[in-house]
Amino acid sequence: LSLPTPPARLPYVPRLPPMALLGKVTATTFALERPLCVFDGHADASDSVWLAVAFANASAAFRNPQSRAEVPPYQQLLTARSYMTLETAAAAYSCSCSAPSPPVLRVGGDTACRDQGRHDPCNGPLPSPGPYRVKFLLMGCRGPKAETRWSEPILLSTAASPSTIDPAPARRGSTVVVIASILASLGAVLATAVLGALGATVWGSLCHRGLGIDAFIRRSYRTHHIPPGPPLPLSPGCGCSHPGLCHPAPQPPAPC
Repeated sequence: LSLPTPPARLPYVPRLPPMALLGKVTATTFALERPLCVFDGHADASDSVWLAVAFANASAAFRNPQSRAEVPPYQQLLTARSYMTLETAAAAYSCSCSAPSPPVLRVGGDTACRDQGRHDPCNGPLPSPGPYRVKFLLMGCRGPKAETRWSEPILLSTAASPSTIDPAPARRGSTVVVIASILASLGAVLATAVLGALGATVWGSLCHRGLGIDAFIRRSYRTHHIPPGPPLPLSPGCGCSHPGLCHPAPQPPAPC
């Protein structure tokens, strides 16, 4: 019996996508760059590419399965410290592939298979922050044909515990609000004082120019000159009804 041929060692290193991506690393998943053109020259039409996922401290102990039946399942991750997932036809990663495909691979994005005991490869959520290492493995009908290097350790996001949250920032925020309120009040007082001083200056200028109330009071009001009317005519005799306005009636001459 001949020993199986060891898989070809490819220089490609799996990595996170270099571009900005929402949810590139979460608490249970992470995104990977697709290994395009990596297996050209090694893959046949019937071959498939798998992703091996292992805890970073267990990647050195990982052994490539010799057949699909030996692929370690997701359900044994916590005990075996590794599993394989994302089985994909090798042609999907070929340079000549014209079929549209997702720009990245999402590891841990299938929540439906987490609690199911089915045998097809599960891409369930990762149970802990890790860190993890991954590599791609090209599998043919006679076993592994080529493999990439292991990635750098990938650490997932972790949520902060409520007990570790420092309430001091909230107190500092309240202090800032109080200070801002005080400054706003001082600004309003200062604006009122400035407007008052400006009004007093304008009013004094108007009074200095003779446009104030005192100048208005001091001004005299003169009507147009009206000449005196002609004297009233004298009434004949003393039958005047206005004695004060009548002249005494002429007296007859005294007798000789």
